[in-house]
Amino acid sequence: MRFSHLISAAALTAAVSAQNNGGQNNGQNNGQNNGQNNGQNNGQNNGQNGGGDANGLTLLANAVQTGSQSDGSVNGALKDGQSASKTSDNNFINNCAGKTLTNGLQVQAGSCNGIPMGDIPAKANMVSGVITFPETNGAAIEPDTTFDITVQIANLVAGSFTNADTTYYAGPQFLEGGKIVGHTHVTVQDLGNSLNPKQPLDATQFAFFKGINDAGNGNGLLKATVTDGLPAGNYRVCTMSSASNHQPVLMPVAQRGTPDDCTKFVVAAGGGNANANNGQQNNGQQNNGQQNNGQQNNGQQNNGQQNNGQQAQQGQNQRNRVRSRRHFLA
Repeated sequence: MRFSHLISAAALTAAVSAQNNGGQNNGQNNGQNNGQNNGQNNGQNNGQNGGGDANGLTLLANAVQTGSQSDGSVNGALKDGQSASKTSDNNFINNCAGKTLTNGLQVQAGSCNGIPMGDIPAKANMVSGVITFPETNGAAIEPDTTFDITVQIANLVAGSFTNADTTYYAGPQFLEGGKIVGHTHVTVQDLGNSLNPKQPLDATQFAFFKGINDAGNGNGLLKATVTDGLPAGNYRVCTMSSASNHQPVLMPVAQRGTPDDCTKFVVAAGGGNANANNGQQNNGQQNNGQQNNGQQNNGQQNNGQQNNGQQAQQGQNQRNRVRSRRHFLA
């Protein structure tokens, strides 16, 4: 009986210890929730949390970046041309307190976004893109005629496109296989009377915009169809590569090439079969039933997804032919 009592007492002691775990009451210790112990989330100890608690409100010790505690000066002095960095001992976690929060929205009056930047790729996996059509100094494109803007992008896991109405900048950048997960956009602006304007263009104005939400051909070739084409004029087309939540892609080093590309082109009558689809020539190759850079453009499906007419901006693939330029999301 005494041996039995000793076993029962030991079991009871272990049970009490498991419940309290250093003073926890009802699974809580010093304000911790969900069975947390000594500031740990989800019952994990010693500052470990499986890479971080997505729902916790505590900055874990192993997530503090001491680089933010320095303003960049060496022995109290900055190099010529350098500015002192803002500093923080807690990763700027309260930087947006009291300010208008972005909160997943496209706040046109401006806002503060407290979401971390996220995962940064290795130098060998930096995003790089080139516009393959239209071509710089290429033949003019016929006005009011449907054509494809084609882009070749390296080191981007394309096809990840979150709801731009409710999750804008609302999540950090993530990697898959070491490469940034996200998508790209193409934006076309009217240059006016010259291909070489001397003043910056109005960033709020555009003739065509589309976020490409599919994976293209699976090898980095993406396209956006400009349905019914553009009016005659001089234009610039640029890519804007983004992480899933629409923030510009973030690279690991400062000295590098750009992840994006721009080119200028002309839309004019008598363009001479300059379009990239519908049987017209691009890079000296015919695309109507033939391969352009190994890909089929005339209505073919890329990676199981239809690109001709697919709307990547939640139905926002339109153009403004009278150049009043409506504004689209993302």
